[in-house]
Amino acid sequence: MKYFYITTAIDYANGAPHLGHAYEKVLADVITRYKRLRGTHVYFLTGLDEHGQKVQQTAEKKGVEPLSLCNEMAKAFQEMCKHLEISNDDYIRTTEERHKKVVKEILQKLFDQGDIYKSEYKGYYSAKEEQFLQEKDKMEGKWPESYGDVVEISESNYFFRLSKYHEWLVQHIEKNNEFIFPTFRAKEVLEFLKEGVNDLCISRPKARLSWGIELPFDHDYVTYVWFDALINYLSAIGYGTEKFDAYWPADVHVIGKDILIPAHGVYWPIMLKAIGLQIPKKLLVHGWWLQSGNKMSKSKGNVVNPLELIDQLGVDAFRFFLMREMHIVQDSDFSKELFLIRYNSDLGNDLGNLVSRFLNMAQRYCEGKVPEISVHEKAEMELKYLWESSYEEILKSMDMYQFHKALDILFTFIRAINRYAETRAPWKLAKSTEQKDRERLETSIATMAEGVRLSTLLLEPIMPTISKKIQELLGTPSIQAIDDALKWGNSLKGNQLGEKCILFPRVEQESEGEEKKD
Repeated sequence: MKYFYITTAIDYANGAPHLGHAYEKVLADVITRYKRLRGTHVYFLTGLDEHGQKVQQTAEKKGVEPLSLCNEMAKAFQEMCKHLEISNDDYIRTTEERHKKVVKEILQKLFDQGDIYKSEYKGYYSAKEEQFLQEKDKMEGKWPESYGDVVEISESNYFFRLSKYHEWLVQHIEKNNEFIFPTFRAKEVLEFLKEGVNDLCISRPKARLSWGIELPFDHDYVTYVWFDALINYLSAIGYGTEKFDAYWPADVHVIGKDILIPAHGVYWPIMLKAIGLQIPKKLLVHGWWLQSGNKMSKSKGNVVNPLELIDQLGVDAFRFFLMREMHIVQDSDFSKELFLIRYNSDLGNDLGNLVSRFLNMAQRYCEGKVPEISVHEKAEMELKYLWESSYEEILKSMDMYQFHKALDILFTFIRAINRYAETRAPWKLAKSTEQKDRERLETSIATMAEGVRLSTLLLEPIMPTISKKIQELLGTPSIQAIDDALKWGNSLKGNQLGEKCILFPRVEQESEGEEKKD
């Protein structure tokens, strides 16, 4: 059996978790949960990148050992995953022996086959990005701010023959339109490759950097942090063992646009080609979260702590907002004001109000049980047809990782259920003594129940806790595969429903300049 293997970029152990980290984990988790609901066997990996110069320098500033710093960061990132209800199957740390063993094995293989060689290097180096630079990396004659302080160095190092596989990579990207999504990112990689690539320095002398994985063929050097980190996708699934083929190649690598070039879009596929492995089927490249059009960063003081938002409004509301607002192909703006608008409107008014009023009416008019759908008039048929024309589009959007579009269609349907309730007005039908009106009343409650059931099924990957809560209120257990359950029917007939509850308590927005009251 081949698993659907999905990974995220592993976070760097040099700073606290922020909104960008949270988004990437939630995105990968939503894909994972959706695939599982469709009956796919999924293996989901995430983890922590723990070596390199920045980690060593930060540890020195704090007066602690690098591993102690990494342990602290690993705990913080794993706590974030727990709070976000991330359903990963494994969490890889690059300081683990299982990882270091595979890194050394691959280094030795490449060295033995002549793809790693030693040479003198004289040029520019960015400590901030931990990479060697060329003149072509300058913009208008200056080093971009992202590189920090750039110094000129001269030292002996080991190099990986990246240039040897340059033409192969260009051809692969040109022939495989599905490899990098969105496709305009593939054009960016091809543009980067247009002038060729230099061989990659994959070592650092211990005299300059000791915190890394030692080269197996020269104990005076450690491995370049990116070369080390990228191998986590192999080491976590048993590279070199019999079970490896059950996972590899990866089906989806979820990464941010800032690490596509050159790490995941150039280094990684060439490394895999050099050791004789297939490359991932897809690199899913997402944009950045911005504030007022600017990238979030510690230096600008506009970093959002995801755990604070989760504590305030709940994890499902947070997950919903991330999926509803981010269009993977572009950057998205974040503000607490926008978050609260989505929370109160989509979740409070549309979904929460629907569930609350439906349960209330079911208790008042039907003794808390789902009655039979016995009337098939225009109002019922329009809602049924809307669902039948919507859910395949929702699935198609989810298959294409367009979760914002899927949610837009789904909440259009949820709003239609609310309109149906207004049209049928069960509170008016309850006053009638006509048998036909009684049938319409019962049908309206059962129809609303069916609409809520179907909506909740497709919300489950995005809002797992709330979806489970609603399913419990409907008296139906969670299901393992949704395809057969997405057909419109009266499957809840006779179910004992839960009591009315408030799923999303309204939160008032603070006026500009208003002080927060205790």
